[in-house]
Amino acid sequence: MVTARYPFSAVVGHEDLRLGLLLNAVHPGIGGVLVRGEKGTAKSTIVRGLAALLPALDAVRDCRFACDPHRPDPACPDGPHEHGATTTKPSSLVELPVGATEDRLVGSLDLERALTEGVRAYQPGLLAAAHRGVLYVDEVNLLHDHLVDLLLDAAAMGRAHVERDGVSVSHASSFLLVGTMNPEEGELRPQLLDRFGLTVQVNASRDVEIRTEVVRRRLAYEADPVGFAQRWEKADAELAESIVAARAALPGIALPDSELRRIAAVCAAFEVDGMRADLVVARTAIAHAAWRGGDAVTEADVEVAVRLALPHRRRRDPFDEPGLDSEQLEQALRDAAEQVEQAEAPEPPDDDGPGGGGGAPQSEGPQQKQEKSEEGRGGEQPPAKPAQQFRPRLLQVPGLGEGAPGRRSRSRSSSGRVVRDSTVDGHGVHLTATVKAAAPHQHARGRSGAGLELRSGDLRRAVREGREGNLVLFAVDASGSMAARTRMSAVTGAVLSLLRDAYQRRDKVGLITFRGREAEVALPPTSSVDAAATRLRRLRTGGRTPLAHGLLAVRKLLAAERLRDPRRRPLLVLVTDGRATVPASQGGDALHDAMRAAALLEADGVASVVVDCENGVVRLGLPDRLAIALGGTCLQLAELSAEQVAGVVRAARAA
Repeated sequence: MVTARYPFSAVVGHEDLRLGLLLNAVHPGIGGVLVRGEKGTAKSTIVRGLAALLPALDAVRDCRFACDPHRPDPACPDGPHEHGATTTKPSSLVELPVGATEDRLVGSLDLERALTEGVRAYQPGLLAAAHRGVLYVDEVNLLHDHLVDLLLDAAAMGRAHVERDGVSVSHASSFLLVGTMNPEEGELRPQLLDRFGLTVQVNASRDVEIRTEVVRRRLAYEADPVGFAQRWEKADAELAESIVAARAALPGIALPDSELRRIAAVCAAFEVDGMRADLVVARTAIAHAAWRGGDAVTEADVEVAVRLALPHRRRRDPFDEPGLDSEQLEQALRDAAEQVEQAEAPEPPDDDGPGGGGGAPQSEGPQQKQEKSEEGRGGEQPPAKPAQQFRPRLLQVPGLGEGAPGRRSRSRSSSGRVVRDSTVDGHGVHLTATVKAAAPHQHARGRSGAGLELRSGDLRRAVREGREGNLVLFAVDASGSMAARTRMSAVTGAVLSLLRDAYQRRDKVGLITFRGREAEVALPPTSSVDAAATRLRRLRTGGRTPLAHGLLAVRKLLAAERLRDPRRRPLLVLVTDGRATVPASQGGDALHDAMRAAALLEADGVASVVVDCENGVVRLGLPDRLAIALGGTCLQLAELSAEQVAGVVRAARAA
């Protein structure tokens, strides 16, 4: 029995999300929508409901790539197309599962035809099915990196290129990209984030009446899906008609120069990267004008477009809060309005003469105004800022893991890249290797005609390899020997750089600090890297050095995490000068106890990196000894920077 989809019009609230999706339906050139929000907020429900509102498409009959009969793709694998062979089909909503394989996304050799007919033919993937429709990725932030790369290429070029299994194909793939994600499970790569035209934050309402209505409608739908959908059929039909009318009106919408200047001024004020933001805001404002039935873009259209298009583009750092502050937005719009008025006003006569000071002061963006406001406040001085952050070198867990998808260490994967074939292990059939294994034996097996004669011994499996995210546990020495202001500033800057790297590689992170007579779990392992950064910035220093306690606390925490998530491999980053002044037990030797604790971690198989913070004329070499006991690597602070390491390599090569 086919169950009716939950109607788009029946969703309660979420006005920004509904508007963002409808504007993209009017003008697909906006670039799609990213929906951020906590679980259970109807993100997927409303996206799936959009499909019923999209107008039907004219397509070339029997074309698997949904070519437009008025502008067919000259390179279509199913072409050349017969003139006049036209059919009508509904707009597609194609869902890309997080665990999809590369074959499923871009297509591959048609296995059935290769084995039965002995011909090399292409089987299209999801990128072909989504052409001229909607490509929906639920939990897009958990998508495998190699799939993200393919998705970025197709979204940027409007075409998919397939070079695999002896197949070389290029086909059109222009689609509306819609993704949903829960930020608690990790953030999105900046390259993919920027590809989404609009972003919307979705939260469950705290209003009792709204929550009551949500439950009432959901229960009614579950009791009678078809009847419930029929009750909202008229409202959905009116929205569908409005989309068609707005699409028809789109070419006639005027974008006055004053509003174009307003768009440029707001984007400049928020210091967004590149020019894509300006283009997206302009397209969104035009679509909004068409949607409301206007004939020209106004200031109100620009304000709506800015609110939807800029929040995810002004995040310049992983630790910045997403979204736009309403006061900053209003101030930016006021400043933009002043610039528009100044540009349209006649030029006043220059009465100041040479060297006069009559020029208008340069307008300040919202960020500069906020900084000036903070500078004017009295009271407590903020703690010293960390040293400048940098792009760190890649720290990896050795060997081959099987953990959660990420971007740090090598791992076995059921959906990663194919690296070789095997007769023993692997995921799925390695078609090319199987055919090659069977080909030399066809005559002996008495094959005649098309097709291949296969035996069980011909079967080859595809061994795939991807990248995994790890648990990166930072253990930071905050004792008095590390507490010099400039020294701790450099350490904090380095750890913040490593935290940003962990954010980008989709790791979980934890933070343990040790000072005085004990160690403290400052942050239990979490995917919220910005929480770790906040704790680190508030780090207190001073007191003795309980190094053994710190290492034992690391071991205890990792043992608990191993039970909770046994497949996620840990990477310990120990930041210390190697000194130890507090023994693990009364009467013990502090340094000896620290080395014994390190040996226990080495026996547990924990991959470790010791960041050597020892300085001064007299160097004891304790971090090196500690790294040997841990079975890990010892690096100087300067060696964490990828740029500095690359510079040393270049200098050595030049010499």
